[in-house]
Amino acid sequence: MNVLDENIPADQRSQLLAWGISVNQIGVDVGRKGMKDDEIIPFLHTLRDTTFFTRDLGFDDRKFCHPKYCLVCLAISKDEVAVFARRVLNHSELDTKAKRMDTVVRVSHAGFTVRRRKGQEVYFKW
Repeated sequence: MNVLDENIPADQRSQLLAWGISVNQIGVDVGRKGMKDDEIIPFLHTLRDTTFFTRDLGFDDRKFCHPKYCLVCLAISKDEVAVFARRVLNHSELDTKAKRMDTVVRVSHAGFTVRRRKGQEVYFKW
């Protein structure tokens, strides 16, 4: 399941859906409107095989790695979320749920860093 943070604009969600990428959004499809940051991680623990996309860089920490989910922290503008979410989901290093689980991924224009609970931090250029 791909889940967008509540603060991701509706047009970005619509673009992902138009590309055939299944997404749910906090406060629209799952969770509840107004969920606080400290409620997100416990909520993700109730789901399975979830990739959570957020622009909140406070989640960009290895301590948040968990086998049930992947956190994708987008260090980009709000109008670029759909493009970069698609790039992440289609990248050969992250193109399956199995490859994404237990990671925190920080995405920028230059590339992305993958942090795993156990293991080294790896950087990839686009």
